Amino acid sequence: MNPFQWILMNQLKHFKSKQKISGFTLIELLVALLLAFLVITPLLGFMINIMDTDRKEQAKINSEQEIKAALDFIARDLQQAVFIYNADGIKAIRKQLPKYDQKDNYFPVLVFWKRQFIPGALTVGSGTDDTFVYSLVAYYLIKDNDSTWSKAARIGRFQISNGYGLTDAERESTRDAGFQLFDLKDEGDLKTKMNKWTKKTGENYTQDVLTLVDYIDQTSISTTNTAPTCSMGQLIPKYSGSGDDVATGNVITRGFYVCVDSDNTVAEVYLRGNALARIQQNNLNFNQNIEQNKVYFPQASIRVKGRGFLFTQ
Repeated sequence: MNPFQWILMNQLKHFKSKQKISGFTLIELLVALLLAFLVITPLLGFMINIMDTDRKEQAKINSEQEIKAALDFIARDLQQAVFIYNADGIKAIRKQLPKYDQKDNYFPVLVFWKRQFIPGALTVGSGTDDTFVYSLVAYYLIKDNDSTWSKAARIGRFQISNGYGLTDAERESTRDAGFQLFDLKDEGDLKTKMNKWTKKTGENYTQDVLTLVDYIDQTSISTTNTAPTCSMGQLIPKYSGSGDDVATGNVITRGFYVCVDSDNTVAEVYLRGNALARIQQNNLNFNQNIEQNKVYFPQASIRVKGRGFLFTQ
């Protein structure tokens, strides 16, 4: 064997011996996996907890913003009110309003008449002129099984308006179906006269109740979600007794309620959202005895005085 062959053989033997001793043993692999598990698992749990907290906080922020926006919208609407129905008024006219056949799912919490400004509505010569119309507005608390919306409740808005124009034909063509103006010539005080309002005979409403905001608290009144009270005016809806001013079925909740003083055209509006309904399908109810639960039900309220100016003989 020449020196070159001897060197080559030694190198091959050395290489094979290194191959045999390289790598990890089974015990070493198991120890490494255990250490990785002990380190990664807490970190993974920590990250999941951060993501879950962030998701809940974002849902809460969204609910707070939507509640505030809805309350601002209702307040601007109410500022034009000339008459606001209290609980007695709701009881008197509820059958004249839409969705009466679905009273367990729809409750007209806030109903009022307003004088609405319409710019440029009239054609006068080669130009236009502004005008006013009377409108009946109703804000509903809604809780049904419509899969388009969340499992929480929502608020819807309904409006019908008088027609406008320079001729009877124009005014009739722009009048919403079912609209009939209140009559102030009847006997009694203003509330008595307004409570006698009826829709236009023989006409069905073509306007629908349109959703204003979703994710309103749907929790039923109970010992952990007690019924509210009013410091002024009448509470709408009522939560006990009988009659069309009492909430029934799915709408026995304080997610949306008002206190109304019809004599002074004043309403206090209360809203409570449900942020939990944005992130989970179950355990959506409010519980006033659990502090960590309450933070996901943002609340807001506002007192609004309408313009009034309805006079009776």
